[in-house]
Amino acid sequence: MGHRGDRIDVSSRAGPSHRVIEAVADAEGVWPEDLTPPEYEPLHAAIDPHALDTLFEPTRTGAARRGGTVTFRYCGYDVTVDDTGAVSLE
Repeated sequence: MGHRGDRIDVSSRAGPSHRVIEAVADAEGVWPEDLTPPEYEPLHAAIDPHALDTLFEPTRTGAARRGGTVTFRYCGYDVTVDDTGAVSLE
């Protein structure tokens, strides 16, 4: 399992919202499917998962989005997702 400040591998084709769940589960030392209430808050309590996924989708022409990050607080971590799809926890 990872440690705080780690970045999760973005080779997965999962959207950013799923990668956030994977990163937090990894940091907590649990399986992603175990990251459930009441022990853990649901992701949608911190950010709209669909909006997060849509934010970094390719443009209508298929071009990759350039630049930008989004940071939010989730399960006690400051979570940052960047335009490459990398997720980091602080």
